[in-house]
Parts: sequence; C-alpha cells; structure tokens
Amino acid sequence: MKTSFLALALAGSGSLAVTAISAQDQPQIPGVVDVSRVAAGSYSLDPSHTLVSWQVGHFGFNDYFGLFGQIDGTMTLDPADIDATQFDITVPITSVSVPSEGLRDHLLRPGKDGAAPDFFGPEPEAARFVSTSVRRTGETTAVASGMLTMNGQTGPVTMLVEFTGAGQNPMSEAQTVGFHARAQIDRTDWGISYAAPLVDNMVDLEISAAFERD
Repeated sequence: MKTSFLALALAGSGSLAVTAISAQDQPQIPGVVDVSRVAAGSYSLDPSHTLVSWQVGHFGFNDYFGLFGQIDGTMTLDPADIDATQFDITVPITSVSVPSEGLRDHLLRPGKDGAAPDFFGPEPEAARFVSTSVRRTGETTAVASGMLTMNGQTGPVTMLVEFTGAGQNPMSEAQTVGFHARAQIDRTDWGISYAAPLVDNMVDLEISAAFERD
C-alpha cells in the first residue's frame, strides 16, 4: 500500500512539473485589457486587422452577412480624457466581401439602361465616419457618435464601443490598441432602398479595429 501511495505521489509531482514547464513555454499574449497600457497620442488603423461586418434580414427567413476590409483611419486618444477622443474612418465600399459572387456583382453593378444602381454601383465613393462626440460609459466602454457619409448621403450614427486590448504588436513592434464596436443603421437613410422592406431596412454593423500608435 505504501508503495502505491509513493508511486502516486511521484506521478503526481511529475505531472505538476510538466504542467509548470508547459505553462512557462506558452507565449504570452501581447494584448491585455488594461487601460494603464494605453498611451495618449495619435493612432492609425491597421488595415490588415480591421474589419466591418454587416448583417441584414433576408425576406424574413434568415440573416445574411458580409464584410468590408482594407479600412483606413486615424484616432487621437488620451486615456485621461476619453471624451476628447476623435475618429476619422474610411471604408472602401469596393472591398465588400460576400460568399455569393452574384450578390457581389449586384452590389457593385451599374443601373439598368442608365437608371440608378440598385445598391452602390461600379465606382462608389468610400464610406467615411467622422466622430462628433465620445462619451465614456464604463471602465472599458464608451458611446461614440458621428456622421457617416455613404452613397452620397450623410447622416448620424451612434456606436457602442468596447476597449478590447492594448500592448505591443510582436510583428510590427507598434503600440496597439483594439476596440470592438456595434451600431445599427437604416440603409434607406443613405439611399439604399432596393427590395426594402423585404430585405430589412435595418442593418447591424460590427466593427473590429486595431489602431497602431504613430
């Protein structure tokens, strides 16, 4: 019996040692939700790791999803004065990505027989969001309001923003700050009325953004 207990103890201690060594070997995640890591200054978006997703109801059956990428933008940020934060974000409409090539063609094709396009047309101007106010709502959350220009129309948009991490990017070595944001817009306010309301007017937007300090 004593031998069995000794064997179990040795086995247990060996397992603990292996676990400890394995834990030490694991790379440390560079981004942490720690506001003390955020430095005041000017930032630029990392276009390779920033996305805007959209979701819209289709005929009342289900939701359809798409993405915009290649996003450009700047931010000025002072963690001691969050309300003074400013964003200027540009989203190229031509970067739209959807699983259906037919739908992508429809989104970007010209109108029939000289008519206005159903959606954006073949050479749409990039969408642009410029913040007008940022209001802190919690330790890591804020509400950002601004004006969105898209499809030749400009109107107000409000986003719920959450700070998701800060640290040094191990690839670019840039000090990086990450955010997730959510908003909802009525697409008809920007002149995108095709198939409404069979395809929902309201479009849900999810933004995942990484900003690198200049």
